[in-house]
Amino acid sequence: MSVLHKEDGSDRKIVLVGCPNVGKSVVFNSLTGAYTTVSNYPGTSVEVSRGHCQIAGERYQVLDTPGMYSLLPITEEERVGRRILFEEDPFVVLHVVDARNLERMLPMTIQLIEAGLPVMLLINIIDEAERIGMHIDIALLDEKLGIPVVGAAIGRKRGLGELRQAIASYQPRPATFAYAADLEKDIQRIAGLMRGRYRLAARSLALLLMQRDEELQELMRAGEGENAAAVAETVNAVVFERRVDLHLRISLERKRICKGLLAGVISQRAGGGPAFAERLSALTMNPWTGIPLLLAVLYFGLYKFVGGFGAGTVVDLLEGAIFEENLNPWAIAWFERHVPWYWLRELVVGEYGLFTLGVRYAVAIVLPIVGTFFIAFAMIEDSGYFPRLAMLVDRVFKRLGLNGRAVIPMVLGFGCDTMATVVTRTLETVRERILATLLLALVIPCSAQMGVILALLSGVPGALAVWVVTLTGIFLLVGLLAARIVPGERPMFYMEIPPMRLPQPRNVLVKTLTRMQWYFLEIFPLFMIASVLLWAGKLSGALDWLVGALQPVMGLLGLPHETAAAFIFGFFRRDFGAAGLYDLQTNGLLDPVQLTVAAVTLTLFVPCVAQFLIMKKERGWRVALIIFALVTTLAFGAGWALNRLLLVTGMPG
Repeated sequence: MSVLHKEDGSDRKIVLVGCPNVGKSVVFNSLTGAYTTVSNYPGTSVEVSRGHCQIAGERYQVLDTPGMYSLLPITEEERVGRRILFEEDPFVVLHVVDARNLERMLPMTIQLIEAGLPVMLLINIIDEAERIGMHIDIALLDEKLGIPVVGAAIGRKRGLGELRQAIASYQPRPATFAYAADLEKDIQRIAGLMRGRYRLAARSLALLLMQRDEELQELMRAGEGENAAAVAETVNAVVFERRVDLHLRISLERKRICKGLLAGVISQRAGGGPAFAERLSALTMNPWTGIPLLLAVLYFGLYKFVGGFGAGTVVDLLEGAIFEENLNPWAIAWFERHVPWYWLRELVVGEYGLFTLGVRYAVAIVLPIVGTFFIAFAMIEDSGYFPRLAMLVDRVFKRLGLNGRAVIPMVLGFGCDTMATVVTRTLETVRERILATLLLALVIPCSAQMGVILALLSGVPGALAVWVVTLTGIFLLVGLLAARIVPGERPMFYMEIPPMRLPQPRNVLVKTLTRMQWYFLEIFPLFMIASVLLWAGKLSGALDWLVGALQPVMGLLGLPHETAAAFIFGFFRRDFGAAGLYDLQTNGLLDPVQLTVAAVTLTLFVPCVAQFLIMKKERGWRVALIIFALVTTLAFGAGWALNRLLLVTGMPG
């Protein structure tokens, strides 16, 4: 990160900042529409959304930064968010806050103003605040803060026009806020020594140095040159003389300032009882009611909609009626008549052909499952349920060395474990990231794999029950053991709770289409690559060798030797392997016990090659290989033990 001053001739930029779950993405989508791109921020692996919009005839670039709680970063996302603020030369920094939590979020507004940034405050979700009897005097807060303030409910298009007008007419209005006299003396003492030119005000830099911001200490040394030693010595002297937690002291001072700013701004109407959404929100976070509600969401959202409708009805239509009965026979016959080269026929329409296997698996088996999962996921996400689920599972996750925030990558893992492994970087500590990566690689099935397995097991309720109980037990057992073995500090837990509301059809549609686009751009090509590799492996004999090498292991698990191919497919893509099981089951090669053992072992088996490569990128070779070996051992060990147990008990019958 560089906060040293530099000239930048780029176009006007609107940078959105704020805590998670305050509606930044809704604001971003409302301003930019569909003309957006998502890419890693330079030099990092954190994704940032960019788009463009026209306001009063002027073209703006809009950036949606990762969620951040303050200018003193903890996670990589917060560090990237701060880099964007100081490197992108924003025309407007739009701080989006939740109207219901204005007092808690306003300290970051103070930090942004102190940094000398061109700040505008957007008080979002104001309709929910009004519903619970709150009234916010926007004009008075505008006057007190000295920056433009807009009240809005962007999800309902309320205040969008006022926001665009405020951006078009934005004029910087410098403001300062007074801390306690002793703190002010220390701030001036440090800031007065600085000679370098920075993107943030010397006052803000002094405060961050007093809070021991290591990244800015390095930048101060680069910016001050020979003067850096004097500044560092003064900072150390202040910290030593204080002998208190300066971070806490500064935070308390900002809260005091904010309380004064909000005096007369917020009023509460008496007598307003909690709305139905608030009562439902409380029920989702109470273990006695939250767990039954979670089971209902899983049953109707995943089991019935994804597993029943997506993996059942839609897959039967596409895979059976369209591909197996029409497209595949036509394609095979056409190639046999017109293509004389055996190798090319095998490549396109053979057993592992690009069309007969790759396209069929990707479009007819996996796409319906992924599509229905994305719809269900978008609806649950848009309702505001996920943060409440994080609160619900926090106590259990703490025993696994994690906290409730880890439920987000875990839930995302049910969509795509590769994407979820990337999201583990939002967790605070290295220990958390390793534990979450291990559990994702071992226990969490991706949407396509899970959908196919649910479809396979839905006809044998006992098998489905064994699958769920076994995976849950292994998740808890491995998590508890790993939490005691992996060294490191335990994290704190904090999370914004957005309002609970009915999903907005437009939001659900946009999110689903965006993720479907990601599927076709990122995942569909992997099916084609896997088909080519399997075709090459068959021609060279390498595939037969791998299948033969794995067959003794299949024998120990009590599985037919044909199952070995499904496990090899599973390394290329988890859903590829699950689809291989689907073929074996439809051909009558698996009895209920074998089906259960195969489903459990395949779910636990090594992550697909894409997830493994992401593990290596995020955690390094050493951790990735240890997890790979551990997961493989646990998968086959659990499969062997489960087979013995089921043969003794006679389950599932």
